[in-house]
Amino acid sequence: MKEKLILIGNGMAGVRVLEELLERAPGRYEVTVFGAEPHPTYNRIMLSPVLAGEKQFEDIVTHDRAWYAQNGFDLRTGTRIESVDRTAREVVASDGSRMPYDRLVIAAGSHPILIPVPGKDLPGVITFRDIADVDAMLAAAGSGRRAVVIGGGLLGLEAANGLLARGMTVTVVHLMATVMERQLDDAAGYLLRRELERRGLAVITEANTECIFGDGRVGGVRLKDGREIPADLVVMAVGIRPNADLGKATGLATNRGLIVDDRMVTSDEAILAVGECVEHRGQSYGLVAPLYEMAKVVADQLAGRTDSVYQGSVTSTKLKVTGIDVFSAGTFGADKDAEDIVFRDAARGIYKRIVLKDDRIVGTVLYGDTADGARLFQLLRSSEDVSAERDTLVFGPALAAGGAAPDPIEAVAALPAEAEICGCNGVCKGKIVEAIGAKGLQTVEDVRTHTKASASCGSCTGLVEKLLKSTLGEAFQQGSSVKPVCGCTTYGHDEVRKLIRAKELRSIPELMQELAWTSPNGCSKCRPALNYYLLCEYPGEYRDDAQSRFVNERVHANIQKDGTYSVVPRMWGGVTSAAELRAIADVVDRYQIPTVKVTGGQRIDLLGVKKEQLPAVWADLNNAGLVSGHAYGKALRTVKTCVGSEWCRFGTQDSTAMGIALERATWGVWTPHKVKMAVSGCPRNCAEATVKDFGVVAVESGWELHVGGAAGMHVRPTDLLCKVATPPEVIEYCCAFLQLYREEGRYLERPWPWIERVGIAYLRKRIVEDAESRRALHARFRHAISFTQKDPWAERAAGAAAHEFSPLAEVVA
Repeated sequence: MKEKLILIGNGMAGVRVLEELLERAPGRYEVTVFGAEPHPTYNRIMLSPVLAGEKQFEDIVTHDRAWYAQNGFDLRTGTRIESVDRTAREVVASDGSRMPYDRLVIAAGSHPILIPVPGKDLPGVITFRDIADVDAMLAAAGSGRRAVVIGGGLLGLEAANGLLARGMTVTVVHLMATVMERQLDDAAGYLLRRELERRGLAVITEANTECIFGDGRVGGVRLKDGREIPADLVVMAVGIRPNADLGKATGLATNRGLIVDDRMVTSDEAILAVGECVEHRGQSYGLVAPLYEMAKVVADQLAGRTDSVYQGSVTSTKLKVTGIDVFSAGTFGADKDAEDIVFRDAARGIYKRIVLKDDRIVGTVLYGDTADGARLFQLLRSSEDVSAERDTLVFGPALAAGGAAPDPIEAVAALPAEAEICGCNGVCKGKIVEAIGAKGLQTVEDVRTHTKASASCGSCTGLVEKLLKSTLGEAFQQGSSVKPVCGCTTYGHDEVRKLIRAKELRSIPELMQELAWTSPNGCSKCRPALNYYLLCEYPGEYRDDAQSRFVNERVHANIQKDGTYSVVPRMWGGVTSAAELRAIADVVDRYQIPTVKVTGGQRIDLLGVKKEQLPAVWADLNNAGLVSGHAYGKALRTVKTCVGSEWCRFGTQDSTAMGIALERATWGVWTPHKVKMAVSGCPRNCAEATVKDFGVVAVESGWELHVGGAAGMHVRPTDLLCKVATPPEVIEYCCAFLQLYREEGRYLERPWPWIERVGIAYLRKRIVEDAESRRALHARFRHAISFTQKDPWAERAAGAAAHEFSPLAEVVA
C-alpha cells in the first residue's frame, strides 16, 4: 500500500517538491495537495508582467489541473488546513474533512507585511503577493488615476512599474535613502531611481508614512513631514514574513518561521517544511532559487535519501522592471578588509562594482550591463581565487586572458558545468548541455520544457539561447528561422522594430537594456540599424546619434581607396545653372581638387578632397546654395531625368519639372538603404526609370509609376505599381511608397528585395487600393521630412536657387 503524503500549500515551492519527487520516487506516495487559492499553480514571479499588461494570468499558470490528474495527485483548491493532529497524524481542512498522512510537507509561504499606521484597513489599501492582489490593482487602475506604492524594494518597484504601464500616476514612497537598498549600493540605487523618474514614476526617499487618510475609502498618504500625496490606490510592498501560523498552532518549533534542520525536517520527524515559511539556520528566504534548492532536499528525504542536506543559499537578484538591467549578489557593505573594483560609464548609464576579500568575490552589483552576472555569481559561489585576473575582472573573461572583447557565445561556452544559468530554478549549465545532447533539444522552448531553465522570470533566456548556440554550433544556426540583427542579439530586424513600437523604446541604451543586448554598447552592425529605426519611429523627437553612423555619413562625403573623399552637391533633377557651376569651379580651384566627374546620376562629383578640407568645402558650397546630394547616405541619392516635353520632340510630359518636384519633396529623409529615382518623359525611357527604386514614365494620359528596379550587380526590371493622372498624385504615391519602405524595410535592405519579400500585391493594396492607408503614409512621410530637411547640412536648402517649373511649383511647395 502506498504511503500517504499531504502537501499543504500549492505554491511554487511545494509543487517543485512534487516535480522532484516524480523524478526520484514516482508512485511511492498517494498525494493530496491543499491550496488556499482557487487556482492551480502559477508563477508568482510573473505577477509583475500580468499587472503591466504584458501577460495574462493563463500565461503564467505552470501546472494546470490536468497535470495533477495525469500524475495521480488529488488537488483541492480553495481549501485551507485549519489544524494538524500530530498524534493521530491527521489534518483538518476548512471544509470540515479530515485526512490521514504518513508524511506531511508544509509549504505555507509568507504573509505580506502591513505597516501599523492609521488607515491601513481602508478600502483601496492592498498588498502585492498573489493574483487576487493583481486583480484588485487592475480594478483600481480602471477606475482611479493616482496610486501610491509604499516600499521601494524589489516588489514595490515592480508594482509601481505595472501600475504606471496601466496609465496611473504613481508615487513611490520609501523609508530608506535609496531604493532597493538591500540589493544595491548607493550608486546603483541612484541610477535606478533616475531611470524610474525618467519613465514617469515619482520617487520620494527617506519618507516615513504617518497615516493613510480617506473618507470611507483611501484618499491619500500623509508623511510625517506633513506632505500629503493624493491616491485612489495604496499598495503596501514593505516586505514579507514567514507564515508560521499553522506550525505554531500545531506545536512545532518556530521563531520567525518554521524551524527546520539541514534535512528540512521540523521538530516532528513526520513533518517537513519548504519555502518562505521556513527558517533554516536563522535565515529565511524570499527568492525562488533557495526555495527550489530546499525542494530538492525535501524530495530526497521523501524518496529515502536521508543523507541529502540543505546548507543554505547564496542568492542573486535581478530586477524585472521592463528595460532596466540590474543584478546583484553577495554582500557589499562597509567591510574594512574588502576591496572594491568599480567601473562607471555615465554616458551609457553603466555601473559595475565587484567586492573582493582575500582575492575572492564576496559581492557584486551591476547596473545597465548585466551580461557578466552569471560568471561573477559563479565565481562568488565557488569562492575561487581571482587574483590572476583582478585587473581585468570587471571587463570579462576574454580580456583577462589578454584577448579582445569577449564573444558572447564563447563566454557562455567557457563557463564551467556547475555555473548557474537559471537562478530562479537553480539550473546549471551542465544540466542544460546534458539535456540538449540526450533529448535532442533545439529551441529555448525545448530547454524550458525539459529543464525549467528560463521558465520563471525569463531573464536568463538570452543565456539559454547562447548555450544552445555554443552546444549545437551550425546545427542551431541552420534551425534558426530569424536572422539576428548581429551577434549582439538574438532578435531579428522585424522583431526589433515591433518591440520599439510596442515598448515605446526611445534611445539606443534603453533599447539595448530592454532587449538584453549581450554587448554593453552594440557593434558596427547593430548601432546604425537601431539609430535608423529610432529615427524612423520618432521623427523630431529622437536625436540622431552621430557615433552610430558610418564615417561617410558623419563627414558627408564618400571615402575613397586613398583615404581622400568625394563630394557630390545636390542638383535638383540633374539640372544646374551657371552660378552653381561657377561656385563648384571656384571650390575646385580653391582646394585644388584633382578630379571633377559627371556621375551616372547626372550630378557632379568632386574627387580627392582631403578630410580636413571637408568642413570648408561644404561651407563654401552651402554659401552658394548647394546642399549635399547624399551620395553617401541611406537616403535619396538622385532623381535622374530626361528633358521631356519642354525640349524633346517625343516628350509627352514635363519630366524635368516632375523630377525636380520629386527630389524636392523627398530629399533628406533617411531610408533603410540608398534610393534612386528617375523620370522619363515618354515610353522611350531615356532616363532609365524602369531600373530604379522608384521610376516614373510619362504617357499621354498621365504617368506610370514603377517600383523595385535595380541596375547594379543585380539587374531587375521594375514592377508596375499603377498609373496616375496628375503630378500631385505622383508625389503622394511616391511619398507613400517611401514611407512604407521606411517603416517595414530592414536596415541595409534595398527596395527590390523588400518588394520581393512582401510582394507587389501587398504594395498595391496598401498604396493604390486603400486610399486611407496611402494618405496616412503620405502624412507620416511629410511629418518626418519636415524635421530632416531642417538638418544642419540642409539648412540652406530653403535659400537655394530654385528651379521651379510651372505648373509644378505648387507641387514642390
